[in-house]
Amino acid sequence: MANLNLLNFIFLVTLMTITTTTTTCIASIKGLYWLEQPLFPPSAINTSLFTHVYYAFLQPNNVTYQLHITNATATTLTTFTPTLQAKTPSVTTLISIGGSNSDVTLFSLIASNFTTRAIFINSTINVARTFGFHGVDLDWEFPQTPDEMNNLGLLFAEWRAAISAEASATCRPPLLLTAAVYFAVDFFLSDTTSLTTYPVDSINKNVDWVNVMSYDLHGPWSNHTGPPSGLFDPKSNISVSYGLYSWIRGGTLPQKMVMGLALYGRTWQLRDPSVHGIGAPSVGSGPGLDGAMAFFQVLDFNNETGVKVVYDVDTASVYSYSGSYWVGYDDPFTVAVKVGFAQALSLRGYFFWAAGLDTIDWKISTKGKPIISNF
Repeated sequence: MANLNLLNFIFLVTLMTITTTTTTCIASIKGLYWLEQPLFPPSAINTSLFTHVYYAFLQPNNVTYQLHITNATATTLTTFTPTLQAKTPSVTTLISIGGSNSDVTLFSLIASNFTTRAIFINSTINVARTFGFHGVDLDWEFPQTPDEMNNLGLLFAEWRAAISAEASATCRPPLLLTAAVYFAVDFFLSDTTSLTTYPVDSINKNVDWVNVMSYDLHGPWSNHTGPPSGLFDPKSNISVSYGLYSWIRGGTLPQKMVMGLALYGRTWQLRDPSVHGIGAPSVGSGPGLDGAMAFFQVLDFNNETGVKVVYDVDTASVYSYSGSYWVGYDDPFTVAVKVGFAQALSLRGYFFWAAGLDTIDWKISTKGKPIISNF
């Protein structure tokens, strides 16, 4: 891969940030997921940088199919929205349900039956209203069969109907309904033999927007390095641009799509330290927890003696390496490119995973703010 020539990269940034004269009344999304943990409380979020903040994650009970709320969780939920709105009254909060560590079999079971769907849906609405949230978000990672995708479409339709009915009955604004989804409209990297496609028609009709997880495209689970969220990939379909285009080609309305951005990098241990480009052979994960480093940790790594930082023009990504360690990540420059790309596609906005992983002065989170303003 070629190192990024500064003039070429500036040209790419300029190209991707070109906006049209067409305006829209649809509000832009600048989202952030907050994962419950003690080191970065909700009060530490710079709410001026975001329009929507997600509380992650709640889980359904495997017997009752209702959301399981412990006393400790209830305490956090009670104070979550007031804490954020005390700083920025306009900020919108949502509860997110599921996540990568959730029981996918349970979600499949819930979605497969009208009765279990109704129990689950009513529970999510009740929890959101009880604790003062403005919406609900489903993070089912991931439906992997045509039946599961069809049931997901039914779940969205019945969820929307229940939300509308509750809003009419209580004279309240309807809750938002969003979902975190795979980076492409087809779940084509699964181990199943059938091509599994998201229920786009139901999404367009019933979901306010989907949060496209345009990250973790490569990681130390493979035997070679790669950009975790490369905008392009000249050798495969595993890229942010391919994923977003696939959603649009599949019929998803661009204003229903929000692009995901990662505030962390993925790390590898090189098989041969002298071979250190994208695609270099690796023998496993490098430094960090399970081969992941928060952006502020990546900067600490880059400040060490002997680290080489490389911008790659072919993927519009950045990586650094030192000895046998290799880190792929996004920085403020590549995030600016991606936000411009999303704007060129007329997407609804962007979101970050996750709070607490940026620098203390929010180096990445602040980068997208002025570029996104015309969505």
